[in-house]
Amino acid sequence: MSTVGRQRPFKDLPGEDLVTGGIEDLAAGRNSAAALLVSLAAPRLEALGVAVPTPAGATDRPAHQLYDLLADEGSDSAHSRYNALIGRMASFCRAAERASAR
Repeated sequence: MSTVGRQRPFKDLPGEDLVTGGIEDLAAGRNSAAALLVSLAAPRLEALGVAVPTPAGATDRPAHQLYDLLADEGSDSAHSRYNALIGRMASFCRAAERASAR
């Protein structure tokens, strides 16, 4: 499996920047919002042929950890930012599924 950056059909899709950044962060062992979002969407991404790294000590609850990270950055906006990130990932996956079906 190759990473999303090497797959031409997924280039420039909505949310591609989050997926690419999340994969890079996971590979480097960084615990970022993008990395947690990619971990959360790993089953769907892997079904699309996107290789998702699993770093040592990876969480089995990325959704909770993502929300906690966003709350630490600003509790007043955590819920809306969480929903926005989930929406961007869903948009990417839907667009990638359509692109791969062509």
